[in-house]
Amino acid sequence: MSKPSSSGYFIGGVLIALAGAICFSTKAIFVKLAYRDTGIDAITLLALRMLFSLPFFVVSAAFASRKEGNVKFTSKQWVIVAVVGLLGYYISSLLDFLGLQYISAGMERLILFIYPTLVLLMSAIFFKQKINKYQWLALIITYVGLALAFYSEVDWTAEQNNDFYLGAVLIFSCAITYALYIVGSGQIIPQVGAAKFNSYAMTFASVGVLLHYAIASDTSLFNLSPRVYFYSVMMALVSTVIPSYLVTEGIKRIGSDNAAIVGSIGPMSTILQAYILLHEPVFVLQIVGTILILAGILLIGKKGK
Repeated sequence: MSKPSSSGYFIGGVLIALAGAICFSTKAIFVKLAYRDTGIDAITLLALRMLFSLPFFVVSAAFASRKEGNVKFTSKQWVIVAVVGLLGYYISSLLDFLGLQYISAGMERLILFIYPTLVLLMSAIFFKQKINKYQWLALIITYVGLALAFYSEVDWTAEQNNDFYLGAVLIFSCAITYALYIVGSGQIIPQVGAAKFNSYAMTFASVGVLLHYAIASDTSLFNLSPRVYFYSVMMALVSTVIPSYLVTEGIKRIGSDNAAIVGSIGPMSTILQAYILLHEPVFVLQIVGTILILAGILLIGKKGK
């Protein structure tokens, strides 16, 4: 087995985080398809996503707790895992689903992917982590790419009305809470393990979403159209369960700062899927931006320690 300090271990972490980011990028597509094809509301759709995800996380949590050498959570760790899980996949997801009612999938990715910058700033402020020159260079390259890629889309979706601004604020709030999740998980994962953390954090988040639904909604989860269930299952598996484990393993290997930068590929993945499935246009500047973002990711893989 490769040592955590080896370049192969680091590059493997970059690839794992990259796969997780691409899977996560499908979520906005499934949400927009569900809104378009079924007219379902945000909290019901989010509740279904977490309902179908929850069994996987409960089983995984039980398995992780029974593994040989398992160390039980301390009281403080229980609190941290619960808070971080609720921030990342309850509050953040709810804000995201609400925001997607008002803005396009591409615009959602543009605003949401401010979070790598927030992660670096939070890590530097709260934990005194130094931002090295390669991280700064990679950030510059990826964000220049994002600016170019979304320049035309900002003009194309210039719906300057209250709904647009509401959606933008909701997604920006989502970026803040998700950045807090990334920073918090980066601190707790080395103590408890990636798989165990993810299983319990996602379980707490799922329970939080379902409790919110039970209190706030009078819609039944068991009398909906087959298409709603299809989109919900796809979100649960492709956009939630699989990438959540990939991303936490990536954080374990390369750290939360680098994982956040690698995750910048998400907007480009969303643009391609939105073009194919939602018929959103693709512009030349988006292609140029994709090349720059990939260059930033390759820089991390080559220069990361």
